[in-house]
Amino acid sequence: MKLFFKDFSELNAYEIYEILRARAEIFVSEQKITCPDPDGIDYGAYHCFIMDGERVIACLRAFAVDKDTVKIGRVVTLTHGKGHGGLLMKESIPKIVERFRCKKLIVSAQTQAEGFYKKAGFSTVSDEYIEDGIPHVKMEMEN
Repeated sequence: MKLFFKDFSELNAYEIYEILRARAEIFVSEQKITCPDPDGIDYGAYHCFIMDGERVIACLRAFAVDKDTVKIGRVVTLTHGKGHGGLLMKESIPKIVERFRCKKLIVSAQTQAEGFYKKAGFSTVSDEYIEDGIPHVKMEMEN
């Protein structure tokens, strides 16, 4: 198992494919989300992911919302209950803060994953809302 932290331009074709494959397994196959995943944001995003052999087993992307705020999204873990998601967040957050020199991190968290993000240091700052047919809450972390 190895962690990677790369801008889009640093990703090779294999890594891009594996990231999109992992996201499709969770968002399309498991959660039945039908909106397009490749939305153009990936080009300007910082990609953090864990490879286990030839597979991406956990990944996320981070991108600047403004000069002080970065949004973390497309958080995926294929290996539920093994701590890989927590490891990804623990290792990625300092890298993201360093990369963007931001003051705040935000995430649009699926409500069922709110506890996961709280463990990573985020606080809920909104009421529940629906995004892509799934209940979410906005969460923030000040740096």
